[in-house]
Amino acid sequence: MDDLLWHDTIPGVESAFDWDDENVDHVSDHSIRPDEAEDALLDPQRIPAPAYSVRTEPRRAVLGTTTAGRLLLVVFAIRQGRIRVVTARDVTDRERRRYRQRGK
Repeated sequence: MDDLLWHDTIPGVESAFDWDDENVDHVSDHSIRPDEAEDALLDPQRIPAPAYSVRTEPRRAVLGTTTAGRLLLVVFAIRQGRIRVVTARDVTDRERRRYRQRGK
């Protein structure tokens, strides 16, 4: 899916992903690379998932697959018009079933 199409589906998103050492290190603690988190967010078959929010920032989450087929949960926030991945991890068995049953 084209980045622009993804951004058009989220109000307030103007440009690409927001990565720095902090969130790169955090997702790598879960053995996830930034490109994998981006793939999952751009998955045309992604589905929303429950996400926690902090007082200062609403957060969203999706279940999506990477181009290699790895299924991830990605939590993100919109900061200054950019998608900032907060965390990402492999899905649980329950989340995997939910993703596979989407649209049925």
